[in-house]
Amino acid sequence: MPRILIADDEPNIVTLISRYAEREGYEVLTVSDGRQAIEVCRTEDIDLIVMDVMMPDTDGFTACKKIKESKDIPVIMLSARGTEFDKLFGFEVGVDDYVTKPFSPLELMARIKVILSHSIAPAASPDGRAVSVGGITIDTLGMTITIDGEKADLTAKEYSLLLLLIQNKGVVLSRDRILNEIWGYDSFGVDRTVDWQIKLLRGKLGEYRDCIRTIRGVGYKFEA
Repeated sequence: MPRILIADDEPNIVTLISRYAEREGYEVLTVSDGRQAIEVCRTEDIDLIVMDVMMPDTDGFTACKKIKESKDIPVIMLSARGTEFDKLFGFEVGVDDYVTKPFSPLELMARIKVILSHSIAPAASPDGRAVSVGGITIDTLGMTITIDGEKADLTAKEYSLLLLLIQNKGVVLSRDRILNEIWGYDSFGVDRTVDWQIKLLRGKLGEYRDCIRTIRGVGYKFEA
C-alpha cells in the first residue's frame, strides 16, 4: 500500500485530501508544517508527498529541497500562488508537480496515481548501460549524467527529460508528448510546465544548451 504524506497547516485541506486518498487505498500520514515533514521523511518510508507552500516554521519549498537532498520522494506542491516565478522556483528545488489552489481533489488523485505508477524505461546502449551524444553521457543504470567528464547535478525530472530528448535525437517532440512521457498526463492544464523544465535543463548543460532546439508552436528536439 503506497504511503502518502500530506503536509498542510489548513485542517480542512488535510481532511479533504486524506479522505480521497484513503478511498484510493493509500495509507495517509499528516503533518502541519515543513519541519515535521522533513522529520517524518527521515524516519518513515514515504512514497509521495503532497505539500503546501505556505506553512509555519518551515515553508514547503525549503522542506522539499531538504528532503530531496537525501531521498528522491516525489513531491506535489500545493499553493494559492500560481505565478510563473513560483512554479519555476518550485521546479528548481525539485518539485515534481504543482497544483494551484483551489483544486479538484479528483484531479489531485489522478496526478498522484500517475506519478506513483509512471516510469520511463530507458533505451540504453548495446552494453545495457550508457547513452552518449557528444560530450554528454547518460548512465541509465546509475541514473547519472556527465558532461565533458563532469557529473551534472540534475533532478530526476531533468534526467528523464534529457534522456527522452536524446533517445529521440533529431525528432521533434510536442509538449503534449513530453508531458505524457515524463509526467504521465497531457490534459490537466499544466500551462508551461515543459517550457520551465527545458529552461532549467538548458541552464545545466553549459555549452550544450543549444543542442535542445525550440520548434516554435510545436515543442523541442535534440540535435548534437
